[in-house]
Amino acid sequence: MDGDRASSSSLGAGDGTQHVAVLSRRQNALHQFTQQSLPACKPVLTPSWVITSFFLVGVLFIPVGLAALRASQSVVEIVDRYDNDCIPEAFRSNKVAYIKDNFSPKNCTRILKVHKRMKAPIYIYYQLDNYYQNHRRYVKSRSENQLMYGLKYNDSSSCKPEDTNNGLPIVPCGLIAWSLFNDTYTFVHQSVELKLNRKNIAWKSDRDHKFGKHVFPFNFQNGTLIGGGGLDPNIPLSDQEDLIVWMRTAALPSFRKLYGRIEEDLEADEVIVVNVVNNYNTYSFGGKKKLVLSTSSWLGGKNDFLGLAYIAVGSSSIFVSFVFLMLHVKNPR
Repeated sequence: MDGDRASSSSLGAGDGTQHVAVLSRRQNALHQFTQQSLPACKPVLTPSWVITSFFLVGVLFIPVGLAALRASQSVVEIVDRYDNDCIPEAFRSNKVAYIKDNFSPKNCTRILKVHKRMKAPIYIYYQLDNYYQNHRRYVKSRSENQLMYGLKYNDSSSCKPEDTNNGLPIVPCGLIAWSLFNDTYTFVHQSVELKLNRKNIAWKSDRDHKFGKHVFPFNFQNGTLIGGGGLDPNIPLSDQEDLIVWMRTAALPSFRKLYGRIEEDLEADEVIVVNVVNNYNTYSFGGKKKLVLSTSSWLGGKNDFLGLAYIAVGSSSIFVSFVFLMLHVKNPR
C-alpha cells in the first residue's frame, strides 16, 4: 500500500512538472511573439535577386498585356450619338421644350453600318454622359426593404422626395426608380425586324435577392412631375429587368447599361436601321445619349486600359532591371 502511494505521488509530481514546463514554453513563445523576436525569414536582396525579379516581372507582364490588348481590339463596336440629331430642326434652339412636350412625336430613325463582321451575341447598350448617378442624395434615395417586401414595409423616409404621392406610398420609391431611362430601340435588318432578347440582362443575384417576386409597382409615376419611364403594375419587380439594371447605379458620370442582345450574326458592310423613341430628358443638364452595339471577347467588352497597363508595368520593370544591371556592372558589391 505504501509503495502504491509513493508511486502515485511520484506520478503526480511528474505530471505537475510537465504541466509547468508546457506553460513555461507557451509563455516564452507568447513573450517572443509580443516582443517580435520570433525567428523569421529575412531574405537578403542582393543585386542579382533584384535584377532577376524585375526582369521576370517584365517577361511575365508583357505577354499578358499583349494578349489582353489583342482581345480588346478584337471586339467590334458601333457607337452612335443620337440626342442632338433626334431633335427636329424647329426645336434645335429649345430642346428642353421639345422633350417635355407630350404631343410632339419622339420617333427618330438612325442608319448604322457594320464595318466588320459582328458575331452573336451582339450586346445593345445605352450610354449616358455627364449623368451623375453617384450623387450622394441620388444614391440614398431608395429603400432596399421596400424593393424586397413592397407595401409590407412602411418606412420609406429614405426615398424622399419621391416617397409618397397624394398621401399614398410609391412602389418603387426614390429618385433612382423615378428617373428610370425610357428611350426605346427597334432594329430592322434587310426589311425584317431583328429579334431582341431582353431577358436575363440584369444580375441574377439582384433578381433573386434584391427585388421581390410578389412586389408590384404601386402609385408609380402618378405625380405632376414625371421623371422617366413607367412600369407595368401587373409585373413583379423581380421581372422588371430594365428597372433592375437602372437601379444598379454607376460610379462614373459616363456609363453604359445593357438594353438587350441580338442573337444573330451581322456581316460586314450590312446596314441596320434603328427606330429610336427619344423620350429621355438629358437636355436639361447637358447630358449625351448614345446607342452602342458591341461584341465581346474572353476578357469582356472593349477596354484597352488593362492591356496597356500590363505592357507599361512590364516594360518599366525590364527597363529598371537593365538600369540596375549596368549599375551593378559599373560598381559591383
